[in-house]
Amino acid sequence: MQAAVFHAPKTIRVDTVDDPRLEHPRDAIVRVTATAICGSDLHIYNGLFPQVRPLVMGHEFMGIVEEVGPEVKNLERGDRVIVPFPVACGGCFFCTHELPTHCERSNPEHYGPEGDVLSQKGGGLFGYTDLYGGYAGGQAEYVRVPYADVGPRKIPDNLGDEQALFLTDIFPTGWSGVHWAEPKGGETVAVFGCGPVGIMAQKAAWLHNASQVIGIDIEPYRLEMAKRTAGSAVIDAGEQNPVEAVRDMTEGRGADICIDAVGMEANRSFLHKTIAAAHMERGTIDVLKTALSAVRRGGVVSVLGVYGTSHDRFPLGQIFDKGVSLKAGQAPVQAHVDQLIELVAADKVSLDDIITHRLPLSEASHAYDIFNKKQDNCVKVVLTP
Repeated sequence: MQAAVFHAPKTIRVDTVDDPRLEHPRDAIVRVTATAICGSDLHIYNGLFPQVRPLVMGHEFMGIVEEVGPEVKNLERGDRVIVPFPVACGGCFFCTHELPTHCERSNPEHYGPEGDVLSQKGGGLFGYTDLYGGYAGGQAEYVRVPYADVGPRKIPDNLGDEQALFLTDIFPTGWSGVHWAEPKGGETVAVFGCGPVGIMAQKAAWLHNASQVIGIDIEPYRLEMAKRTAGSAVIDAGEQNPVEAVRDMTEGRGADICIDAVGMEANRSFLHKTIAAAHMERGTIDVLKTALSAVRRGGVVSVLGVYGTSHDRFPLGQIFDKGVSLKAGQAPVQAHVDQLIELVAADKVSLDDIITHRLPLSEASHAYDIFNKKQDNCVKVVLTP
């Protein structure tokens, strides 16, 4: 089969690789009908997450069930499914506590309680380095899905692939960032980053009855996308101080909820990169710091953007003085996805309006390049095998 394979930083090629096969009675084989490139894929692409051997990329994918193992009773050949990005067993402590990204069984080589940089990680993820289980991803014609009796969800016939695809990751991720803050309705939600996850968080904020939603970015085309698809007020952080702007829009207090949907690959100077390298830090926490300044006292900051290392000068004193609650992590997709499928099927929210590029899988290398370089107003790429 054909698959988008990571070989080295900035080097992804579409190769011919072996077809996947059932390896466990709880496996399924899915023929991929749509897959997407996620912003977190770029952390591997840019070398911020180490990967030595070739790996099939991609954790946002859906398709048709082709084969199931004998212990998979909820799926059969021909079912059309979305596959959540966490690989989760469904029966361990964390899975039974709706924390599938911390599954104790899906990442036996590198799992551990510490959560450090290079050894003890959480549960398995599709297409996301050997540190997270080394599972082949879904930017391919076929994919093996472990624990297929737990993860995949059948999709209603009235939903097209593009309407359903983002239920695998970015919509549940954006939803989690708002849900973690336990909003009561009427909040101001400020989202730092108007990429795919940031826009989904803005859509989710409205669904949680926010009174005001603000999207913040430095790219005008992304700000325009946030205005058009999420109906958000926007702040161009390249033109004005975003903290002051948020306070001006909230009677000086700051937003009730701030969401960091950027993570460690925020824009920064060469000097900043040099200093970070000297401290053995990957990327920057500048966006997180800005969110902590922009949130009101007693507010909540949710961190959806990926961070890979510890960082010096973390503003713990500010967090303490302001009484800020901080939530962070990968989204527990399986905990929310059934509810979110219903919202999409009932036309309560549109997900496919952020797609800017539709390309065949054979053009995956080009797709990664333009997405990474923010060329051609690229917000979201969908690949078709």
